[in-house]
Amino acid sequence: MSTSDKQALELEWVTLQNNIEQYERTALLIKLLAICLFTAVLIMGLHATLVAVLILIFWLQEAIFRTSQFRLGERIVRVEGLIKAGMQTEIAGFQLHSEWLASRKGLQGLLLEYLGSALKPTVAFPYAALLLIDFAIYMQAS
Repeated sequence: MSTSDKQALELEWVTLQNNIEQYERTALLIKLLAICLFTAVLIMGLHATLVAVLILIFWLQEAIFRTSQFRLGERIVRVEGLIKAGMQTEIAGFQLHSEWLASRKGLQGLLLEYLGSALKPTVAFPYAALLLIDFAIYMQAS
C-alpha cells in the first residue's frame, strides 16, 4: 500500500468516525424529542391512538437514520481492515457510496434494513416502552 493510499484510508477513517459519532448524538436527540413530545401530548390529553402513531413515526425515523449509521460502520470496519493489512486489495479509499450502490438490494431490501434497524434494542428503546406506557394508560382509561 502506498503512502498516499494509506493516508486516504486514514482520512476516510477519521471522517467516518466523526460522522458515526454525530449520528449517535443526533439519534439521542431524536429519542429525547420523542420522550418530550410523548409527555406533552399526554398532558394535553390527546387520544392514545394519535400518541401511538407519533411514537411509531419517531421510531421509524430513528430506524432510517440508524440504517445510514450502520452503513458507515460497515465501511469503517473495511477501512480498518485495509489499514491493518497494509496492502492493496479490491477496496480503495473513499468508496462508501459506490460500495453501497453496488450492494443495494432494491426497495424490499431497503425496507427490511429499516425494519432490522428498528428492532435493534438500542433503537427500540425508548419507543417500545413509550408504546407500552401509552397502551397501559389507554387500558386504564377504558
